[in-house]
Amino acid sequence: MRSREMGAPARMRAVVAASSGVLALLVPLLLSAQLLASAAPAGSSRASSAAPADVTFSRDIAPILQENCQVCHRPNGVAPMALVTYDQVRPWAPLIQHRTGLKDRAGVMPPYYLERGIGIQQMQNDERLTVEEIEMIATWVEAGAPEGDLADLPAPIEWDDSGAWRLGEPDLIVNTQEFFVEAGAPDWWGDMESVDIPMEGDRYVRAVAIREVNTVVGDAANETSVGGRWIVHHMIWTTVGGDSSSGLTAWPVHELGRNPDIFAPEAGRLLRAGSRVTSNSVHLHSSGRDTRAHLEIGFYFHPPDYQPEYRSLGFELGDGVNIDIRGGEENLQELHAYQVLENHTKIVSFEPHLHGPGYRMCLEAIWGMQIETLNCSGYDHNWVKQYVYDDENAPLLPAGTVLHLVGYMDMSEDSPNVPDPRNWQGSGNRSITNMFIDLGSRVALTDEQFVEEMARRREVHQVSVNDHIVGCPLCMANLPPFPAEEPAADGPTNNDNGQP
Repeated sequence: MRSREMGAPARMRAVVAASSGVLALLVPLLLSAQLLASAAPAGSSRASSAAPADVTFSRDIAPILQENCQVCHRPNGVAPMALVTYDQVRPWAPLIQHRTGLKDRAGVMPPYYLERGIGIQQMQNDERLTVEEIEMIATWVEAGAPEGDLADLPAPIEWDDSGAWRLGEPDLIVNTQEFFVEAGAPDWWGDMESVDIPMEGDRYVRAVAIREVNTVVGDAANETSVGGRWIVHHMIWTTVGGDSSSGLTAWPVHELGRNPDIFAPEAGRLLRAGSRVTSNSVHLHSSGRDTRAHLEIGFYFHPPDYQPEYRSLGFELGDGVNIDIRGGEENLQELHAYQVLENHTKIVSFEPHLHGPGYRMCLEAIWGMQIETLNCSGYDHNWVKQYVYDDENAPLLPAGTVLHLVGYMDMSEDSPNVPDPRNWQGSGNRSITNMFIDLGSRVALTDEQFVEEMARRREVHQVSVNDHIVGCPLCMANLPPFPAEEPAADGPTNNDNGQP
C-alpha cells in the first residue's frame, strides 16, 4: 500500500497506467477486447443495491450518456468513438464501467477529478457523474448490458457540430498566430506574436474561454477539430496597451483541456480598448503527426456600465524551486507549500497544476487551531481542470489565514505520464520537469466587504452559532452584523474559539 493513498489500491492503479491520458484514448481499442472477455456474467453478486436490478440501456443508460458523454462521444465529436446508439455503446460497456469507476483519478470519464467527501463540493459546472449514475452503469454492465425496450429511449439530441463554445458564443473572439509542430518534434517553448484586440471601448470581462483549433484529426490537410488532441500545452498570457499608463491585465494561464474561467461576479477583469494579446511563454509539444493549430480566445463581457467591487489577486501559492522527486519510489511523494494571506480573501477557484508525475493535490486552510481541508482532487497532466466554487460556498478566509498546499507525486513504474520513472526530477517548465502551483483565482475583500459576505453566507445557509460552514472559519464568530448573544454563565462565548 502506498503512503497516504486513499482508495487507490495497486490493482486499480495498474489499470490506470494503461489507459489514462488524452493520447491514450485510443488504448481502449486494445483494452476493450480484454475487458469484454473478463466482464462479470449476468447476475454478478457485485450489482449495486442502490440501482435497480433491471437496468437497461434504453431506459437508464442512454439518458446518462446523453447528459454527460455525447457532447464529445458522438459522430463528428472530438472523442475517438461515438456512444449514441446501443450498437455503438455495447462493445465499450466494460470500458465505460471501468472509466466511470475511477471516480477522481487520471483516466476517469468524464474528466473531472474533484474528490467527494472531502471539503467543499458545491462547484459551478460540476462534470462528475453522481454516485448513483456510476452504480447504475456498473449494475447494467454486470447484468450483461441489456438493451431493453426501444420505446424507453429518450429522443436523440441534435448536436451543434460547429464546435460551439461551452458558455455560448463569446462577445469577442481573438485568434492567435498559427503554430506548426512536426510529428515527433521536441517540445518548444517561447514567445508568441502579439495580436491586436479589435475593440472601441474598455470592457470588463466576466468569463474567458480558450479553445485550440487544429488539424490533428485525420490526414487531410484541411480537416480540423476543436480540442481533440492538442499541441499547445499551455500559454501564459496578458493583454497590454490601451490608454492606461499601466495598461496590463493578467489572465488565467491557458492549459490543455482547460474548462472556461468564470470570474467572481464582483471582480470582472478589465480588457482595454487598443490593447494586444501577448505571451512570452507558449509551450508546444508534438501530437505525433504534423499539426497546425491556433488558439481562439473568447471573451464574455459584463454590461457596459459594470464596475467591479472587489480587487482580483494573482495566484501565489506553490513552489517552483525546491522540487525534489526521487526516481523509482513506490510510495507517493509529497510536496508542501505555505502562504499567509495578507488580505481577507474569497477563493474563487481551485486549480491544481503539476506535471507528469502529478497524482493528487489538496488545499488546506489553517486559522488558529483550526485546520480544514478545502478540497482535494486527482490530477492528469493530459487533461488539466479547474474547479470554480459556487459563489455561496466559496471559501471566505480572514487575513492571517495560512494556506497549505500539498502535492502528491507518483514516480512508480505505474505512473502513466512519466517517460522513465527511474530518473530523479526537479523544477522546470517543461513537462519532463516539474511545477507545483495552485493556479486558482482569488479576490481581496475590505473589512466591510468581508463582514457583509459572511452575513450573506449565514443568511443563505440559514445557520446559527452552533453550525459550521466549511471554508469560513469566522462565519459563526460574533462579528457585526451577526446579532450578539448572551454568554453562558460558566461556559465560553461564541468568540472564545481559540482563534488569534
